[in-house]
Amino acid sequence: MKRYLALAAIAAATAATPAFAQQAPCELHIWPAERMTSITTGWLGGGLIEGALNSKKDANNKAQMASALDSPTQLDALQALDLNALLKLPAGTVVVRHETPIERKTMNKVKTRRADSSAACYNELIVADVFYQKAAIYGRSPRTLFLFREFGNDQKIDYEFKAWGGNGLKLFPPKKDEDATAALEELSIVFKKNFEEYAAKVKNTTAS
Repeated sequence: MKRYLALAAIAAATAATPAFAQQAPCELHIWPAERMTSITTGWLGGGLIEGALNSKKDANNKAQMASALDSPTQLDALQALDLNALLKLPAGTVVVRHETPIERKTMNKVKTRRADSSAACYNELIVADVFYQKAAIYGRSPRTLFLFREFGNDQKIDYEFKAWGGNGLKLFPPKKDEDATAALEELSIVFKKNFEEYAAKVKNTTAS
């Protein structure tokens, strides 16, 4: 009899729990960038000739970026930040990592949830591009393209914002015969700064 009463009490307490408390937490799904690009331009401002002259340098820059900012490193860098606060998401939002990048050519084609999730509160953050540029006038800077999407309790996009974040570099690319460790670490630091710059734009566009 005591056991029956205890079970009845638990059932009553569960029934009395507000519906919102029983819902799954909000989710933020994050994906790394598939594409790395490097473009070096001088006083000529680019073009076929200058592109050919700098092709080896750009290929080397691209390879070093792909190594320093591989998929796990990109996701680790994002998760080291307070994504909920930066993107103004509900407290307790769960971050779900996706190690495999999204194909760049399909980035804007898919208009539904990219992940199989039944969460009523669902968001996506996609790193679209990592782009390094060295220009005679503007110096060295890696720019990062981010895409943030919010969904309701369906497959329809309620809010979407895509923009670049960009900050300067002092150490990358490392010079020949120079220790590359600090230069490659700088890429990860600036990657996070780029996201913070982007997230500030998201806040501005979502402000009421």
